Amino acid sequence: MQNQEQSINKTVLLIVTMTSNFFNPLMGAAVNVALPKIGTEFSMSAVGMSWVTMSYLLASAIFLVPFGKIGDIWGRKKVFLLGNIIFTIATAACALSFSDSFLISSRLLQGIASAMMFSTSMAIVISAFKPEERGKVIGLNVSAVYIGLSVAPFLGGILTDSFGWRSLFYINTFVSALISIAVFFKIKTDWAEAEKEKFDYLGSAILMVSISMLMYGFSHLPKTYAIILTCSGLIGLIFFIFIEKRVKFPVLNINLFSENRVFAFSNLSALINYAATFAISFVLSLYLQYVKGLSAREAGTLLIAQPLMMAIVASFSGKLSDKKDPRILSSIGMGISVIGLFMLSFLQQFTPNWYLILSMLILGFGFGLFSSPNTNAVMSSVERRFYGVASATLSTMRSTGMMFSMAIASLSIHVFIGDAKYNPTLMPQFLISSRVVFMVFTVLCIGGIFSSMVGRQKKAIV
Repeated sequence: MQNQEQSINKTVLLIVTMTSNFFNPLMGAAVNVALPKIGTEFSMSAVGMSWVTMSYLLASAIFLVPFGKIGDIWGRKKVFLLGNIIFTIATAACALSFSDSFLISSRLLQGIASAMMFSTSMAIVISAFKPEERGKVIGLNVSAVYIGLSVAPFLGGILTDSFGWRSLFYINTFVSALISIAVFFKIKTDWAEAEKEKFDYLGSAILMVSISMLMYGFSHLPKTYAIILTCSGLIGLIFFIFIEKRVKFPVLNINLFSENRVFAFSNLSALINYAATFAISFVLSLYLQYVKGLSAREAGTLLIAQPLMMAIVASFSGKLSDKKDPRILSSIGMGISVIGLFMLSFLQQFTPNWYLILSMLILGFGFGLFSSPNTNAVMSSVERRFYGVASATLSTMRSTGMMFSMAIASLSIHVFIGDAKYNPTLMPQFLISSRVVFMVFTVLCIGGIFSSMVGRQKKAIV
């Protein structure tokens, strides 16, 4: 009977985490398709529109590691549940936004809530399943993310054109509420392997402030104050490392990086990969609607290609990483991504749609082959008491990479277009900025191939 109950809990747990991992990225990607409509309603510039996305990513990156540690101490299910409840409230606020500043503020709150969910969801799944099942369940959860991304452009385009951009947030509010109810009533087990440890308030504060300055400053380069903030953020992170080495219960165990090569370089690879790929949908969404004159629905339909391929490949690459060296699979995936990005660096006004789709399919295959094995490598390289921190660290790398990706795209647009609202006369400048973005992403991915290869395969730690 006990085994049956545990089996039911596992099934419900997997359904809940996969549903959460499906709908959250779905809304995020759908918002990218809706950005032109949002920008028109609130009279926002291209840089201003990018902050509808970046505000969410910034808040998420800031809070991931602290909430990962809180989950290890207080209970991962509790943090995951509270995150879903707050996310429901914040998403409803987004739907009811009356100004661009209110929308961005609501997206910030969404980001905080998402940090609570993403820092604990993967750790919960890893805690509940056996080591030999890790790759499989990781692959299923990563596939859920990519299926959400696959549906997002098409669904986002239809909803935006038919019911307005606010409908995206109304739907996710309803789904998030259902997830909260399911977790509260169906998941009885909690995991808190580090419950006897104390929370590191000083280290958390230094880390959060440093990441804030670094990301905000980087996204506003090359302005003078942005350079100062970026440098201050880097100095703050160095000071954070110094402090954490002297704390008994650090919010982030620095030894995980200095003594565990697999953990360190797998996280670095994740940072590079997301920095080189996340803003693709943002740039291509603007390109398809502004340059090619497509509707949000038509643009969304074309953008399905990349995440759909990701979902297909990630579903088996995770399971494959239980048998094959994850670093080899990740490196091959990164190399394939280079090819897709290099193809997009030749974007022109009359680039045929088949060329765009082929480029996105190649990118999707590479990213799908990279992500699940990379996640398996990170989570299998640490002890159980570090699952929350490891999951949060990987999520931080993902969110930081996403933020840098958007910052690179925003910086390129700012350099070539400035703060002006888009109009047809700016098309040549926009195309140049897009090509520069994809060239930078290509170079980043080339570096990621080598970081994925560093370190030996490490047997999963139970």
